[in-house]
Amino acid sequence: MKRRSWLLGAAGGAAAATGLAWQRWRETQLQPLLEPAAAVPGSDPGALWAMSFEQPAGGSLVMASLRGQPLLLNFWATWCPPCVKEMPDLDRFAQRFAAQGWRVVGLAVDKPAAVREFLARTPVSYAIGLAGFEGSELSRQLGNAQAGLPFTVAFNRQGEVVQRKAGATTLQELSTWAKSA
Repeated sequence: MKRRSWLLGAAGGAAAATGLAWQRWRETQLQPLLEPAAAVPGSDPGALWAMSFEQPAGGSLVMASLRGQPLLLNFWATWCPPCVKEMPDLDRFAQRFAAQGWRVVGLAVDKPAAVREFLARTPVSYAIGLAGFEGSELSRQLGNAQAGLPFTVAFNRQGEVVQRKAGATTLQELSTWAKSA
C-alpha cells in the first residue's frame, strides 16, 4: 500500500511540475505580444508608409497619406472568428476617436472576393485594405512573430509603433491605448 501511495504521489507531482513548466513556457512566449511596443524589439514600420492597398470598393488606400495622425492598424480575415468578433469595437473606436485625429485601417489577410462578400453583409465605417496573404509578412515586420490573427498595432503621429497586440482587442483596451499615445 505504501508503494502505491508513493507512486501515485510521484505521478501527481510529475504532472504538476509538467503543467507548471508548460505554463511558464507559454507565458514567456506570449508575454512579448501583450506588452507595449516600446518593450518589444524588432518592428520596422518604415516599409508600411511606402505601401498602398486596393480597397474592396475600388481605389487605393495609400498609407503615406495617413502618416502624421495616430493610426490603429488591424490585421484580420473573414475566416477568423476573433477578428470578426472585435470588428464592432474597432468600428466604435473609429467613430469615437475620429475627432482626436485617430484613423483606423483594417488590412484583410484574405481573398478579395471573400472580403467584398463579408463587407456587403457586415459593413464597417473604417478603411479596409486588401493585403492578401502577403499581409502576414507585413504583420511580422510590425512585431507579430507568430503571424497570427487578429493583430493590432497603434502608431503615434510620428509613425512610430506605440502599442501592439496579438489576439482580439476590446473598445476599453483601445481607448486606453488612445489616451496614452
